[in-house]
Amino acid sequence: MKSSRKKLFTDLVAEAAGCTLCPAMCGRSAVLSELNGSPDARVMFIGEAPGRKGADRTRIPFSGDQSGANFDRYLNSINLTREEIFITSAALCNPRAESGANRRPTQKELANCSTFLQRTIALVNPRVIVTLGSVALEALKRIQYHELNLKEAAAKVQSWNGRVLVPIYHPSPQVLASHRREAEQLQDYKVVGKVVEQNND
Repeated sequence: MKSSRKKLFTDLVAEAAGCTLCPAMCGRSAVLSELNGSPDARVMFIGEAPGRKGADRTRIPFSGDQSGANFDRYLNSINLTREEIFITSAALCNPRAESGANRRPTQKELANCSTFLQRTIALVNPRVIVTLGSVALEALKRIQYHELNLKEAAAKVQSWNGRVLVPIYHPSPQVLASHRREAEQLQDYKVVGKVVEQNND
């Protein structure tokens, strides 16, 4: 990575770490650092938000919980390694309900984080973006409007903001059990693998 790009990334990480826009998340840390992957990656995965038992604890997106284990399994199925990708989220901090359980980020929280997502995409400049779940796909609308919805667009190659976009389902156990079975998820990742291969030169 060029030194200027490295500095821009370091500055972005520091800015995210100091962000206090969301009152409910001020006691949490943004999951954005060199642990997210290579800023030179050709493919970027965007999730919903760090999980309480996963990235909020490990500081590594999609790690330490069942969603992370599923994600690694799907990546392995197409011979893609974490060193080759960059992973971020629509919301950089873990949104939690009063009970302590994970919750979906609010529209206000997603709006507050959209600048970080926009700047991360611009900095990494991936050829391929893979959104993991409906929240991540919706978050892209704040950067460049689209009319895609996950149910109709899942695993279909799209064009968005001058990049190749592949919306797929989130790898959470709940999604696996109720919306997208293992065999379907593996087929979705085959599409991702093909698109990455086509855009890897």
